[in-house]
Amino acid sequence: MTRWRSNRSRPEVSGGCSEPDEQRRVAHIPVLVDAVLATLMPRDDAVYVDATFGSGGYSMALLGATRCRVFGIDRDPDAVRRGRKLTEHLGGRLTIIEGRFGEMVRLLAPVTVGPIAGITFDLGVSSVQLDTPERGFSFRFDGPLDMRMSGEGASAADLIASLSERELAELIREFGEERFAGRVARAITAARHHRPILRTIELAEIVRAAVPKSEPGQDPATRTFQALRIAVNDELGELDRGLLAAEQLLMRGGRLAVVAFHSLEDRRVKRFLQKRGEQAPRASRHAPAPVRGSDPSFKLLGRRAVRPDVAEIARNPRARAARLRAAERSAAPAWPAGCTGRNRRKGQRT
Repeated sequence: MTRWRSNRSRPEVSGGCSEPDEQRRVAHIPVLVDAVLATLMPRDDAVYVDATFGSGGYSMALLGATRCRVFGIDRDPDAVRRGRKLTEHLGGRLTIIEGRFGEMVRLLAPVTVGPIAGITFDLGVSSVQLDTPERGFSFRFDGPLDMRMSGEGASAADLIASLSERELAELIREFGEERFAGRVARAITAARHHRPILRTIELAEIVRAAVPKSEPGQDPATRTFQALRIAVNDELGELDRGLLAAEQLLMRGGRLAVVAFHSLEDRRVKRFLQKRGEQAPRASRHAPAPVRGSDPSFKLLGRRAVRPDVAEIARNPRARAARLRAAERSAAPAWPAGCTGRNRRKGQRT
């Protein structure tokens, strides 16, 4: 499988808010915020990390619930700028850090005071980013085919122009879970022979013509746009690094809350927490060398993901696909690199 990387993470549910558009910014609603607060159990004087600050929904909920301190991390310069305006009225309780959450350990080292009691992730692209045509995340608006979180590295238009038909098909199939990835890749390749594909609407029309049918209520361009965005921002690799960082940073009894919006993210979170919630394999006469056994580093909080109820979906339709998985940090040290869990049913490493 070809891997796509750039120097430069939420899926297009149907489409962020432009800086002048105050109404859209105010309308931002954090998803499953009550469930996230119930998981993190914020308390006075504790330290929390909002690893995907965005519009600050979870950070402000934490700060409003107790006299705690929050560190908000975001790679998007626009989100960082908005967040730093909020800090002026919070008496030093909110600190905004620009960077990738996969680098949390390094980013937080110079600034944190005391153990970290909770970390939350709201994965993918934010409503603000989706609703800003100039960012190029949405097929609902005409804008440049960009999709970069930080504005650095290769854009979606660059990928469309540079990848072969086979590579495009693999990308759209793997990251978009698109059944008609081959058709979409052929249509894109044919269209770019005539002229470069530089606008979101151009790409959306090409994909809609290539996909014979889609799920009810879903635009045919959804999966292709998701795939390109994930590739441009290395979202799944960043998620893996972020989960490892959270394992290193959380104190004993600290809580992890991860909100995901599509199956690729949710499966990764689920498998990570399942592995970390079981005993790691130890050396035996059949495998005498290798991996040092590790005790479980997390205790799962609930066997199933938490989903929004009907009332929340009615208030905020973009919450429909959200899934929250949560865990509590044990007293065990973080697992060493290369240490994997064991498949409970087959007794094999996973």
